[in-house]
Parts: sequence; structure tokens; C-alpha cells
Amino acid sequence: MLSSKDLRAKIDLLVEGLKSLRHEGEFDEPNLDGTAGDYVSFDSWEWPQGVGLYGLAQMWRITGDASIRAVLEDWYDRQLAKGLPAQNVNTTAPMLALSLLWRETRDPKWEAPMRDWAERILAEMPRTRCGGFQHNVSDRINDDELWDDTLFMLALFLASYGQGAGRADLVEEAAFQFLIHTQYLSERETGLWFHGWTFDGNHNFARARWARGNSWISAGVLDLLELAELPGAVRRHLTWIVTDQLEALIALQADSGAWHTLVDDPASYEEISATSAIGYALLKGHRLGLGGEAWRAAGLRALDATTRNIGADGMVGNVSYGTRMGHDLQFYRDIPVHPTGYGQSMAILLLVEALNIAKEA
Repeated sequence: MLSSKDLRAKIDLLVEGLKSLRHEGEFDEPNLDGTAGDYVSFDSWEWPQGVGLYGLAQMWRITGDASIRAVLEDWYDRQLAKGLPAQNVNTTAPMLALSLLWRETRDPKWEAPMRDWAERILAEMPRTRCGGFQHNVSDRINDDELWDDTLFMLALFLASYGQGAGRADLVEEAAFQFLIHTQYLSERETGLWFHGWTFDGNHNFARARWARGNSWISAGVLDLLELAELPGAVRRHLTWIVTDQLEALIALQADSGAWHTLVDDPASYEEISATSAIGYALLKGHRLGLGGEAWRAAGLRALDATTRNIGADGMVGNVSYGTRMGHDLQFYRDIPVHPTGYGQSMAILLLVEALNIAKEA
């Protein structure tokens, strides 16, 4: 395992890689309102950037690095001055890091946009018949669909801001979303999660045990438990859900330390954003006492796999691009790889968590 000094150097490299991300015309994904979609460039308000900012915010909380705080504050100042995009599940993602920034600084200029955004989620966000938020995004309406992505992109914000603002209704809504998504997306036989569910036919699409979707859950549940005070029964239930899932994922880890983009399909390619997030969850879960030495060992193997995929330019390689809902498993095998904000962020979270181990050595 890398030393604290080497881990920090890798983290700094990842941050520079994140800030340098630019859309260069690789993907044409126009939004529903006719504007161009940019899911790559750092200076864009969308879900990949939101997850990237979350990695920076968690790094700042743990390390106290003033330069990272400056990056966050400058980013939000620019975006708020430009005006926020239309609200949907994915455009909520950048609000999560903003909630962490505000919870630490209590700067009043950050709260008004979050308060308004949260109120509109409760009042206007489309829901499926079970009350789960329908996974509508900037370029598509996904009628009657639940996706595991929703929990990381939206529910964590409600929990974090709700906790900081003393809004029990927001925390309760976040907890409900985790519980209702568990009912429809968690596979009882394995503990793994499917990518999505549709009420139009009542099925899990391709029944894809998609790696990054599973990583949204493993990292997201553990972070939810940290970000908000949940009722005891909810905390106990979600702790069991993530424990069961991580035990299943350990058994599917490849010899390289990575996970395949379909975790139960060794013929699908190894995918590093999911590997980073699952490794983060394993190391964090071990630190919190949820899992034994096997969790730590598997997390360190994931760390090795991740660091091998960090290029000299700070970009994380072998990260699958944004993934829509697949109706067959081949769809997931064919997703192209491309550097992304979430690839950078999940690697940052894993390496920051690894600093705890390095400091003990």
C-alpha cells in the first residue's frame, strides 16, 4: 500500500485531472429543452460534476485543505451567478457537495438555493405510484421507473441538507427513498442490486447487476448513515442491506482487485469507478466496525486496482461513460469508457479513506 505522502500526491493529481475535464465533442446528448448536454466538462452543472464535487467536499472535510475549499466556493459562485438549470434527479447531484460546504461554513449565501431546491423536490418532483422519485433526467423522461442512481444523486442531498437545516421532513423523505428503492431493486437471493425497476410491466429490465449501480448503493448507504440521524429501525435495516451487499460483492471481486461492469459476468470489462466506490465502502465499513479483515483486504485490493489506473495526467482510466437503462445485458458490455467526474471522485474518496490506514501504519 502507498504511504500517506504518496497517497496525498495521487489525490492531488486526481483533483487536477478533475478540474481539467473538458467536453471535446465525443458525445452528442442534447437536453430536452434544446440546450447542449455536457456530462464531461468540470464547469457544467450536471450529475457527473456533482459527484466529482462531492469527492472534493469530502476530501476537504477530512483534510481541511483550504485550496479545495477555494475550488468548491469558486465553482458554486460561478454556477449560481449563471443561474441554475431545470430541476430533475440528476441536476440535483451538485447540491450534495454544496450542503457539505454550507454545513461546515454556515455561509448564508449557500442556503437559499438549497432550501428552494429541496422545497421544489418535495412539491414538484414526479413520483412513481409507490412514492419513489421517478428517474427523470435532463435529456429523458423515464416514466414509472426507479433507478438506483436516484439515491446517490438526490436522496443524499435531502438527507445532508435536511440534517444541517434541522429539517426532519427532508431526512425522513431521504430515508423513505432508500427504503422504497430497496424493495424494488435489491435482489433477495444475492444481496446485489439491479439497475432499475419499471411499473410498466413490473420488472427489473435486463436484471442487470451493474457494478456502478451497486457502488452507488454501497457508498451511498454508508454515507447516508454518516450524513443524517436516522430512526433506529431504518439504520438497522440499511446497515444489514449494505452488509449483505458488500459480502456478495467481495465474492465477485476479480483477481486484479477490480469488479466487472456486470459484477457477475467475468466476460464484461473491469470498471474502475465502481471498483473505487466499492473499495471505499469496504474500507469505510471496516473502519466503522461493520465488516472484518476480509473487508479491509478486499478494499486494499480495490485500492491497488484503482491506483494502477490513474494516469500521469491524473485521469482515471477504464471508467464507463454515463449509462442509461439497459434492456439486455449486452448493452452494459458495450458502454464506452471515458474519463468522467465521477471516476475522479470515487477514486478520491477511496484514496482519502486509505489515508486512515496509512496513518495507522
